[in-house]
Amino acid sequence: MRITYPHINALITALLLTSVIPAANAQEKFKVCADPLNPPYSSKKQDGFENKIAALFAKELGQTLEYTWLPQRIGFIRNTLNAPVNDKIIDSKDFKCDVVMGLPTGYDMALTTEPYYQSTYVLLVAKGRGYDDITQDAAQLTHLSPEKQEKLKIAMFDRGPGTTWLQQSGLLDQGIPYQSMSSDEDNNVAMQIDQDLKAKKIDMVILWGPMAGYVISQSPKNTYNVVPMKSSTKLRFDFPMSMGVRKSDADRKEVLNKLIVKKQKEIQEIIATYNIPLLPISKSAALKDDD
Repeated sequence: MRITYPHINALITALLLTSVIPAANAQEKFKVCADPLNPPYSSKKQDGFENKIAALFAKELGQTLEYTWLPQRIGFIRNTLNAPVNDKIIDSKDFKCDVVMGLPTGYDMALTTEPYYQSTYVLLVAKGRGYDDITQDAAQLTHLSPEKQEKLKIAMFDRGPGTTWLQQSGLLDQGIPYQSMSSDEDNNVAMQIDQDLKAKKIDMVILWGPMAGYVISQSPKNTYNVVPMKSSTKLRFDFPMSMGVRKSDADRKEVLNKLIVKKQKEIQEIIATYNIPLLPISKSAALKDDD
């Protein structure tokens, strides 16, 4: 974030927060929609990084943090953020929740804040299985001998840039298929990948940064080589992430934007403890100092 005069901008931000926070306080609740079993993002134990950032914001606003829990699958936004508490009341203004803590910036089913972190897909390679030399670039996989390529066991999701990359690299036949949205009530995708890597059902995976961070955290240090995937003009692997509110809720969006600026250091410190690969927020998506 470009700041020319730090002391002046800090004063402006403080004044803006003072002007918007009383209206938010009138509601007394910071109502969040979240998945009850989705590490490292959220859980009913509230030990995910999105849980902790939500708690940070609620405390700053002087509000009580309240959750509506629902597995984050198809229909999630419709059944949470856009769902009235009582659907029999016409034009009800009381919704099940008001904020989703993690959505891709510009997500079309919600109004998204400025991004609060940016991560990337990584190639996560289990060590000790014959691929320890894959450390610099995923393209090294394409230079393996035919015999080693045939033995590859790499997780492949039904959607996402990782599968596209495998196809472009001639490695699609080595992919082990997984669903990007799990219907398993006991494991989310990251948990399943962790279990299957340990069971040697797969040896590597192209995985979104936060989920890769979870897998890394479940094993001793140096269990995996972590190779960031490189974005190109044809295929992007890094994305900024935002918070989402209802499209009609521009005032709440502005409150969150100001808090993202004010609490940027604390936010980054929270995320960093989860082994999540972080990138600088791209200039096109970053907060401007005159916002």
